[in-house]
Amino acid sequence: MPESRTRPSPDHLLAAIQDQEQQAARGKLLIFLGYAAGVGKTYAMLLAAQQRQAEGVDVVAAYVETHGREETDALLAGLEVIPRQEILYHGVVLTEMDMGAVLARAPTLALVDELAHTNAPGSRHLKRFQDVEELLAVGIDVYTTLNIQHLESLNDIVAQITSVVVRETVPDSVFDQAAEIRLVDLPPAELVQRLHDGKVYVPEQAKRATERFFRLGNLTALREISLRRTAERVDDQMRSYMQTMAIPGPWAASERLLVCISSSPLSEKLIRAARRLADELRAEWFALNVETLASARLSMVERDQLADNLLLAETLGAKVISLPGESVVDVVIDYARSHNVTKIIAGKPLHPRWREIIKGSVVDQLIRKSGSIDVFVISSSDETVVRERKPLARQQPWMRYVAAAALVAGATFLGQPLSFALAPTNLVMIFLVAVVVAAVYLGRGPAILASVLSVLAFDFFFTEPRFTFAVEDTQYLLTFAGLLIVGVVISTLTARAHDQADAAMQRESETAALYELSRDLASALGRDNILHTVTQHVEHTFGRDAAILLPLEIGEDRLHIAAASDRLELPEDELAVADWVYRRGEPAGRNTTTLPAANLRYLPLKTIRGVIGVLGVAAPNEPQRNLSPEQRRLMDAFASQSALALERSELAMQARQAEVLQVTEKLQSALLNSVSHELRTPLVSITGALSTLLDSAGQIDPVTERSLVENALDEAKRLNQLVGNLLDMTRMEAGALTVRLEPGDIQDVIGSALDHLGTRLQDRTIRVSVPPDLPLVPLDFVLIVQVLVNLLDNALKYAPRDQPIDITVRTAGPYVEIEVADRGPGIPPEDLEHVFDRFYRLHRSGSVGGTGLGLSICGGIVEAHGGTIRAQNRAGGGASFVFTIPRKAQPHE
Repeated sequence: MPESRTRPSPDHLLAAIQDQEQQAARGKLLIFLGYAAGVGKTYAMLLAAQQRQAEGVDVVAAYVETHGREETDALLAGLEVIPRQEILYHGVVLTEMDMGAVLARAPTLALVDELAHTNAPGSRHLKRFQDVEELLAVGIDVYTTLNIQHLESLNDIVAQITSVVVRETVPDSVFDQAAEIRLVDLPPAELVQRLHDGKVYVPEQAKRATERFFRLGNLTALREISLRRTAERVDDQMRSYMQTMAIPGPWAASERLLVCISSSPLSEKLIRAARRLADELRAEWFALNVETLASARLSMVERDQLADNLLLAETLGAKVISLPGESVVDVVIDYARSHNVTKIIAGKPLHPRWREIIKGSVVDQLIRKSGSIDVFVISSSDETVVRERKPLARQQPWMRYVAAAALVAGATFLGQPLSFALAPTNLVMIFLVAVVVAAVYLGRGPAILASVLSVLAFDFFFTEPRFTFAVEDTQYLLTFAGLLIVGVVISTLTARAHDQADAAMQRESETAALYELSRDLASALGRDNILHTVTQHVEHTFGRDAAILLPLEIGEDRLHIAAASDRLELPEDELAVADWVYRRGEPAGRNTTTLPAANLRYLPLKTIRGVIGVLGVAAPNEPQRNLSPEQRRLMDAFASQSALALERSELAMQARQAEVLQVTEKLQSALLNSVSHELRTPLVSITGALSTLLDSAGQIDPVTERSLVENALDEAKRLNQLVGNLLDMTRMEAGALTVRLEPGDIQDVIGSALDHLGTRLQDRTIRVSVPPDLPLVPLDFVLIVQVLVNLLDNALKYAPRDQPIDITVRTAGPYVEIEVADRGPGIPPEDLEHVFDRFYRLHRSGSVGGTGLGLSICGGIVEAHGGTIRAQNRAGGGASFVFTIPRKAQPHE
């Protein structure tokens, strides 16, 4: 027999694991669902809370509305109640849940009544369900209550049943994320009786509620909806369990829905219908808006309506897409076929039938071109309301029509003197010119008016009998028809071309703005330049001040203002909003549903590694200048580009740090290799000399013994010089090298350096040339002696023993110039500019040993004195090292 269970699908198993990980970090939401007020949701919630507290769970009542019912108040007793926040609004004190206090208290379980409630202006969030989402995000479990009529996708159905439009709604996504739904049910007849007994509302309110909402038929329908919605939730959980456990079942074929939305208020109904259908079919669904030429002529009210529709679709879980195109039908069909859409949802046309006959019906064309794709047509139950909400601003101003009439009058006036030389049919061209001018500069409506007036003017002024609309020659009727048709066609085509040009210019402007930002960000070096570029582009493109807030250190939560417009100031409350955006990764502030009282709109700067900062955009100087949907998308693109540029800068800085670390490691390796060899040589000599003296005590003649001791001493001095160079290099790298300037004699410096070298100068010729009138020079005596010692040591290594070493001192303007020259092999030209680098040694056969630090230390000491040092080859062979010291002390900057 075949097994009843197979191995779980890897995709389903991975999705289940990821969902469990996400849920583990979040709090759990339990919704007590009812079909109307008074069924006992708050009572059931408090009863469950009392049970959890008895189990030892930390429970607080963040916001509970008992409505003065004694049995409900009794259940609230014994629970910790968080004091409510008082908000003054228009002289009235309103109380809301104190989110700050609840977050600071950090209970295990919080009770939050009335999930669909709209908070008072000035609250942390616009809606209470957003408060609940923030509590869940920080790991606090929440018990809450909800009536079925407040669910967003059921809003229009509830309005159709009850004739009451519910304004406070909750997105279905919040309902879907609940860990558990508990249905609180009560027969409608008992609920009505409770209403009459005054257990739901006071008598005055109860009477009005019975007449409007609490009718038995309404309650029965709402009860059925709540039961169905709860059953669907249980069915979803069952299917999810069966898929995770690989239990065979009759899985439905994959469906994909596409809903067509526009600026029409009917789109709200289409979106909710699509959401319900997607839930029934367990289907993925898309919301598509086609930006045609007519979109450029939308009024601000219609643009806001379109933005609200797009936001509603996104809130209900749709994937929202906006595509440009000339034909709505072609764009919809192409997208549906390329994305395997199985069902298209469109709205029933609301305009008159004659308009469909002239311009065609989008719905008819969709059905005709859809092929195997099903098309669902949704009608509006109240067309009058929809039409009343259409703005009048879309109509052309009357002055344009007056201008069109003036153009026809001008053409008539111009045609009067020409009528004596031209045939009447030729005068038609003058009126066509007027129609074209009206179409280009005034729009389609005035151009059509100009076409009609041109026919009438031509008939009245230029055909026999004149100054009457009667026509003597019936052939002119064909001329009239031709003039009218050609005028209408020309005006339509010209207006369409004009609209296309306007739309292209708008898209070009947005593309150019984004391109300029990308180009400038690509060429900006360093974080500060990137921040300055972003704020400038926001100011130039949107006409608004901007600020960018970044964490003080990578990984920190505290933000600071990294860049801001000159006129922009951010008080502490604005910084708190930006901090919320940084932590949550969601927009907030002005014109959003979160902290809308803020003065700026804050956008998170997101990358694949998370949120790296916040972009704040101030309100315009003119309050009526709100961002259009296109501008909001462009601003989101600005934020994305800015985030990528900042991430690129950060990665580049990390790469440079890694490169520096790599170079440092190489230098350390070179230092260890060089120092180990250089330390080993004198140590071997010292150890050998001392071992010989120890092993041959009393057997070595005094001359040999003295020679061994002097050799050990010289090697010890050499070792001491090597260690001193290492210490000096360490101090210079740490910036701890201190120069103490005192007047000094250069001859004394040279004498001290020669004494320091001691026996190493035996059998070597040192020639010193110092001007007799050389004044005292401000210098650090010890450090300059070390410079000369290092230079002489370098010359002794390379110069032949029979060749002299020259030390020459001379004045050169405001400097004293000291030169150490030898007759050694010299320095290859390509190495002259590198000899003062750390650990740099000449790579040639027969080269002597060394750490490569001596010349580098010389350069650091001379530069600390305000002088310069250089290496050069001498004429006739050999190398020369020249360094300068200021004759007068340099002022400190």
